[in-house]
Amino acid sequence: MVAMDTCRVGGWVSGGWVIFRLLRASAHGVQGRHLLEMLGVAVVYLAAGGLGLKVTTVGNISPAWPPAGVALAALVVLGLSRWPGVFVGATGVALVAEAPLTAALGVGTGNTLAAVLGAWLLRRVSFDKALERIRDVVALCAGAGALCLGVSAAVGAASLVLGGQLRWELLAGGLRVWWVGDLMGVLVVAPTLMLFRRWERPRRWGEALVLAGLTTVLGGTIFFVPGLPHSAEHAATFLLFPMSAWAALRFGPRGAAAATLCIAAASIVGTARGQGPFSTGDLTQDLLVLQLFVAANAVTGLLLAAVSTERQRAVGQLQLLGTTVRGVHEGVLIAEVRGGGALRTVFANQALCTLLGYPLEDLLGEDPCALYGAQELEFRQRTRQSLLAGEPVFAEVQLLRKDGGLVSSEVLLSPVRATGEDVTHFVATHRDISATKELQARLVAAERVAAVGTLAAGVGHEINNPLAYLVLNLESAERNLVQGGMTGLREAMSGVRSALEGAERIRLIVRDLQVFSRQGNQDKGLVDLNALVPPAVRIISHALRHRARLVEEFGPVPRVTGNEARLGQVLLNLLVNAMQAIPEGNPSLNEVRVRTSTDATGWARVDVVDSGAGIPAHVLPRIFEAFYTTKASGEGTGLGLAICQQIVRAHGGELEVRSEPGRGSVFSVLLPPARVQVPTPPRPVPHASIPQAPQARRGRVLVVDDEPRLAQSMRLLLEPFHDVVTATRGGEALALVDAGHRFDVILCDLQMPETDGAAVYQHLCVHAPDQAARVVFISGGAYTPESRAFIDTVPARVLEKPVRPEVLMATVKAAMAAAEALASEPPTADVAAASGTRH
Repeated sequence: MVAMDTCRVGGWVSGGWVIFRLLRASAHGVQGRHLLEMLGVAVVYLAAGGLGLKVTTVGNISPAWPPAGVALAALVVLGLSRWPGVFVGATGVALVAEAPLTAALGVGTGNTLAAVLGAWLLRRVSFDKALERIRDVVALCAGAGALCLGVSAAVGAASLVLGGQLRWELLAGGLRVWWVGDLMGVLVVAPTLMLFRRWERPRRWGEALVLAGLTTVLGGTIFFVPGLPHSAEHAATFLLFPMSAWAALRFGPRGAAAATLCIAAASIVGTARGQGPFSTGDLTQDLLVLQLFVAANAVTGLLLAAVSTERQRAVGQLQLLGTTVRGVHEGVLIAEVRGGGALRTVFANQALCTLLGYPLEDLLGEDPCALYGAQELEFRQRTRQSLLAGEPVFAEVQLLRKDGGLVSSEVLLSPVRATGEDVTHFVATHRDISATKELQARLVAAERVAAVGTLAAGVGHEINNPLAYLVLNLESAERNLVQGGMTGLREAMSGVRSALEGAERIRLIVRDLQVFSRQGNQDKGLVDLNALVPPAVRIISHALRHRARLVEEFGPVPRVTGNEARLGQVLLNLLVNAMQAIPEGNPSLNEVRVRTSTDATGWARVDVVDSGAGIPAHVLPRIFEAFYTTKASGEGTGLGLAICQQIVRAHGGELEVRSEPGRGSVFSVLLPPARVQVPTPPRPVPHASIPQAPQARRGRVLVVDDEPRLAQSMRLLLEPFHDVVTATRGGEALALVDAGHRFDVILCDLQMPETDGAAVYQHLCVHAPDQAARVVFISGGAYTPESRAFIDTVPARVLEKPVRPEVLMATVKAAMAAAEALASEPPTADVAAASGTRH
């Protein structure tokens, strides 16, 4: 007996010495606070182990082992480096349970390894100690609990068998009891320690006291009141689940952990004393069945608390999102994708309602594509297909307001997969860019004027030359007519022909300027780039001749859909840019080449190539930035290339540049071809000739123009072949028609003071529709937005000033023929349809 006690004391001393050496080795390089934390972990582990030893069953193995939860919580909260504290505590508890030193060390190793593996696994999955996510609860219960604790059970039970503390035939039962006991510690103790490491007073303190009181009374009644019927105890046990659910839903993970700890403590103590619904006389079996009840209660409570917390967080985020979306200044619309690809609006914020002028109830439930009615059908179909395919769409669109007006908007359409598979919704974010578009239009106009202004001297020179010989030839013709005779008449006719050639040249220059100076017209049509290049070249040719040769190289090029004035501005700006890249003085050594072609993809291509100084590599990425320029003061605003890129992109194309310092630059405009390619009619070759008498009957023509000399000139031209009446005001012309006068053709100026051409036409449509069908408008080209809208809605011909004599004569002849054809047909409601096509 003495020898046995001596061996036991020797074992304790040896174990203490080993523990001391381990602590000493672990203390090197660590701060004193860490050492104290490890000692604290060891002390708490020993204390919790003392509680667990009170209910040991198979071979001193406890089915309720709080130290497992203490170890895991310590390593999760304090860090893996505190593992020596776990090892010391686990080994010490085994020694207290009178296990041999080797078995105690094995038990300590297994328990420490399980805690380290569990903490490491939780760290790998980004575990949150607050247990407010379902994934954290699953990781704690299934990973760190059920999985890693198998290591502790296997190593610990095997150590007890090898140390003689557990018989071989009891190994399987020991493994089961060990694993269940550790799992209870992780499910019950670890959450409590992690969640209550800092004390926080519950927000609902009174409700918490009521819940704690009811749970205590109910648990005490079930597990400590003797003499209750066994069936009543079983039935009352189910009342503990509502208590746990109450705690989880109202107080979150902390409430669930606290309730689980209270229920587990009461049920384990009561069952160990042989009371309660789980007590049958076999303590081992009773505690194992009880642990199933505790585990179900603990996991249910923690999961319910996590679900509730995640839901509250999601609701809070949705409320914040809803408040934010409603309060943003940009319009937001959310549409639901229904069966068959149908779309239905389910949300619109106040900003969008204000932007469109609709109340919210008018937008909800409607197809959002109706808002894009101002867009082409092809655009709307392409947008719908992209959204249903899950592709975002970014575009500039025209939205229809409730009052029928249009508002420019920049829209981002984003598909949403709420279920993670098919597109279920899409979100449309609208930004009102009406002011931006207006500012851009002003900048474009300003840059256009600046480009033409840069070439003003050359344009003036180009006009002065033909104007000079126009004047000289007219003076010569006048002198020859005064002299009389056949010789004088022939010389006068020759001078008049030369004067007509000069006037034709001036007309072409003015027409070229009109292409680049039209304001406000954003209409798109078919544009022939081969026909658009010459006007730009003619405008810049005089200014460029002192710097470089100008070469035109035309190839086959498809027609494009675009705005002639804006694309013309791009060409003019690129030519000005090329001109400014070449210094004056050596025109024979430098060249600017304009080349049209079709690229490999079928797109229209225009290259502007110069042999100038080129663009440095560090400057090239910034040349399309607004207001960025390397030119000298007075030569550039820094807007030209930026506006060119903006215009080209608005036409669906790209503006590319290639450049090498010292070897010049190449700017390439790439534009998609129009879907319908209409062949370009041959251009009439201008020639100066006196119009011959047309092969038609003599008609009656009314000329209405506020410029008396122009009206008189047209009268003199037409009078040999027709009866001509002139009027210098729109009201005067209407008075003639109202008085009963009828005309075969009415030549009417579009822009006139007081009563303009549009007012004349509208009056005729109401009071003399037969005369409205005979109107031919004459315009100087300075269209206002109102006059442009009017011209686009009426079928009348429009002639651009100055009108060549042969064109005027041919137009009058065609108008008379159309009038005769109309008179021979049965009357119809649309009398204006007979006015034919425009020239």
